[in-house]
Amino acid sequence: MADWTTISSLATAGGTLVLALATFSSVRSANRAARVAERALLAGLTPVLVPARMDDPPQKINWVDEHWTRLEGGLAAVELVGDVIYLAIPVRNVGSGLAILQAWRPETDFDVERVRARPNMAEFRQQARDIYVPTGDASFWQGAFREVDDPLYDSMRDTVLARRRFMIDLCYSDHEGGQRTITRFTLSPIGEDERWLPSVARHWTIDLPDPRGDGR
Repeated sequence: MADWTTISSLATAGGTLVLALATFSSVRSANRAARVAERALLAGLTPVLVPARMDDPPQKINWVDEHWTRLEGGLAAVELVGDVIYLAIPVRNVGSGLAILQAWRPETDFDVERVRARPNMAEFRQQARDIYVPTGDASFWQGAFREVDDPLYDSMRDTVLARRRFMIDLCYSDHEGGQRTITRFTLSPIGEDERWLPSVARHWTIDLPDPRGDGR
């Protein structure tokens, strides 16, 4: 004779298991959809900086000590005035979100390994003020060496006087401080005058795994 109590219990357990599996699958699918939607939203707010175009209009910028510099098109400014080294790069935001420049890092040791190596965040210098770069528009970055006892001052001064290539790493984020990115700019002297041409060597996303897979 059939044990209807046992059969009923087994049927209930089976139904509960099926319901649990369906719920788990549904939640997993919903979580995956939410992650995709979040990434799509972030992608719509991602800033990406590159050098300004040669046909971009000139920009006139100043520092806190009232020094003024005129950036012509896509050319960078590297100026030694007294003991102060002024640096400026015209940049353009080709991403889809507002960029906020927050910190920078100079590198005068220009070799293949140094160019490829991901910079250490502890070596970055905070900007005196945030610099905003609108989407699809041009702006600038500026920095300066003012203290002769700065550990990198002599190296930077020698590099500028000898007109050797060097690098500037810029750290920036979206308007909420997320999606932090490092873009490595290379400044190369051109011609016999004081012109310097900026170019982009690499981009790194700080808060996500490196797509290169080697930390570089």
